[in-house]
Amino acid sequence: MFSLCWSCLFQALLLLIVANGAPVLTNKLLGKTLAKPIDNGLKLTDGHYLLGHRKTWRGLFSAIFLTTVVAVLLGLEPLTGVLFAALTMTGDLLASFIKRRLGKHDSSRARGLDTVPESLLPLWVLNASLGLSVVEILLAVGIFFLCEEFISPILYKWHIRNRPY
Repeated sequence: MFSLCWSCLFQALLLLIVANGAPVLTNKLLGKTLAKPIDNGLKLTDGHYLLGHRKTWRGLFSAIFLTTVVAVLLGLEPLTGVLFAALTMTGDLLASFIKRRLGKHDSSRARGLDTVPESLLPLWVLNASLGLSVVEILLAVGIFFLCEEFISPILYKWHIRNRPY
């Protein structure tokens, strides 16, 4: 009989929410202050930015800082928090890179692409540190996708997000 580690799943989802939410909250608090794009405005031969102006160093560092704090509060190693956030942001940057190559603009919606890389990458790489099985990883990715689908419109109505997705 297979049993799920509910506390492991909760920790994973909380870390995903913090890592992805930190840049959004930081942007809400600071506006454009210190919002230096990671790609420094670089456009590739396809005429689109490498990543886009919304992917900033400030967002990356806020994700790493807050995720590490939460990881420590959850009893995890600080390095687990740092790596979790870095991998989450790597997945997010990969998705942005792909979206730019597809001709989509900053903050455009691409169902699945907006959530799967940034959730699957940290969960898969850090599964041992987080105590996650393959089933729990897939469940966490699915729950994170549904959270993004249903909670983002609420955050938009509360003026926390700039778009309803």
